[in-house]
Amino acid sequence: MNAGARKSDLGVRTLSAIVMLAVAGAALWLGGAAFTALVVLVALGVLWEFWGLIRGFAPSLPARLLWLIFAFIYVGLAAYALWDIRTHWASPIYWTLLLLLIVWATDIGAYFAGRAIGGPKIAPRISPSKTWAGLFGGIAASMAIVAVMIVMYFNDLSAISEKWWLIPALGLPLPVIAQGGDFFESGLKRAAGVKDSGTLIPGHGGLFDRVDGLLAAAIFYVLYARGLAW
Repeated sequence: MNAGARKSDLGVRTLSAIVMLAVAGAALWLGGAAFTALVVLVALGVLWEFWGLIRGFAPSLPARLLWLIFAFIYVGLAAYALWDIRTHWASPIYWTLLLLLIVWATDIGAYFAGRAIGGPKIAPRISPSKTWAGLFGGIAASMAIVAVMIVMYFNDLSAISEKWWLIPALGLPLPVIAQGGDFFESGLKRAAGVKDSGTLIPGHGGLFDRVDGLLAAAIFYVLYARGLAW
């Protein structure tokens, strides 16, 4: 790929990212029907792409039906978790945004740490670009985001001394779970013999490609929160 093509692709990816952030941000802020509609539409889109992957690797009708049932459960639980956080939790915008920021920080931290440091791959046969350095970079970025959000939530820097335990409690497991969701989707794509789950988002592939880590993290986040009862 030449420099012009890379620049063009970067422009498309950037524009798509801006549009996605604007739509997600508006729905998150408005809540109610707007957020519910976005979650439902994304879930339906992911299920459609999931079904496309299933058809690519499941050889028989019974296998396809079993995978489809799993897809409905997996995506449905994640969608319900996101809706539950925004609809029923105290300070719902804050906690929903925290989850989203942790997942995004994990991706960004992993990308830059992986590119800068490199080193051993985690599972090269599933996702050749993922390294252990990237995972630790994602964890570091996630923990930094949690620390910043704690200060913003309490509007007091000293809150870190009281709520410091939230930094490792959220910043350690959530990036690992999000990366696990990423690996899971990568495994499905590799089994189906495709690079992306779809072509809906210019420069980014499909919806499943964009929310693979968020699906797993959202389910864990809700269950984990009930256990910690913060």
